[in-house]
Amino acid sequence: MANAGVISRRGFARLLGVGVATAGLRPLGAARAVSLRPRAPEGAVRLSSNENPYGPSPAALAAIREACSLAWRYPDEAADLLLADLAKHHGVPAECLLLGAGSSEILKLAASACLDGGKKLAMADPSFEALGNYARVRGAEVVKVPLDATFAHDLPALAAASAGLVYLCNPNNPTASLTPKAKVRAFLEAQPATTAVLVDEAYHHYVDSADYESVVPLVQAHPNLIVARTFSKIYGMAGLRLGYAIAQPAVIKKLAEQGAWDSVNVLALAAARASVNDAAYAAEGKKRNAALRAEVVGAVSALGFKVIPSQANFIMIDAKKPVVPIITALKDRGVLVGRLFPALPQHLRVTIGTPEQMHRFLEAFSSAMG
Repeated sequence: MANAGVISRRGFARLLGVGVATAGLRPLGAARAVSLRPRAPEGAVRLSSNENPYGPSPAALAAIREACSLAWRYPDEAADLLLADLAKHHGVPAECLLLGAGSSEILKLAASACLDGGKKLAMADPSFEALGNYARVRGAEVVKVPLDATFAHDLPALAAASAGLVYLCNPNNPTASLTPKAKVRAFLEAQPATTAVLVDEAYHHYVDSADYESVVPLVQAHPNLIVARTFSKIYGMAGLRLGYAIAQPAVIKKLAEQGAWDSVNVLALAAARASVNDAAYAAEGKKRNAALRAEVVGAVSALGFKVIPSQANFIMIDAKKPVVPIITALKDRGVLVGRLFPALPQHLRVTIGTPEQMHRFLEAFSSAMG
């Protein structure tokens, strides 16, 4: 098996064609990324954090350079400009928006605002862990509900938890799977006013399934709905830390009361404004990701491994055996992939990087599994 399933030279040429050439962009090297995480070994391919290796758009980079002259100022005015752009983009009043240092800050504010008085958090298992960690720090009980057989959220079980806050990551991280739009709508309709629902749409821009919809338009009808968005993924701004919440004004006020003053910075705000107004960059990123993802899934399938259908910029591979030794074996071959998710101990999460990075991954994965 060692090399039989590795993508052919012709196939790799197609991989290359999907990426840099069509985007007209120079990918950012993984080793250049600034992060609080441990530094990647020299020359390693980093496919572990669902980052966009192409970085911000050229328009966003130009905006960052221009905004450097405003680094001495507090971000109030720049924040107001971005809020106005986002309000127009989403068709909501600016009072329905709150900025944060990445959507992670929005999740933290939700834990602080919605989990007082012994209220519980209900969330899928596995899902993005941050909100569960914030809840535990506050002393709240975290009810973990396994995903269903299709890797969607088990909404009836989440409802049965009678929680003060329910977390839906859709598409879900780490599985890249969807919870169908009709089921999400019905779930929101059925929730009591005492239960807040936070829908994390970090990977919204990558979805191409007709069975998905953003719940942003539902905010007006649901006082208990909070939607989290981020500039970290499709817009390539993970290192700049900017996200936002969309909710009714009373909820936004409640979240803002828990937050730090001026937690966002003028460089990120400028880049975000340019990104929101550069629809072509996001559209090209979605197209590029979908094409390369399909190539990689095909190559992994040829090696005999199933992949959970992905609607994000990463895939989840059923490795058919414990994944921790595989993660180590790939690291030894210079490829960093996602961590262990205990609820799926035989599944491997891999970010979709550049064509060259995915070729490195396929070679290393074939060797490690051979």
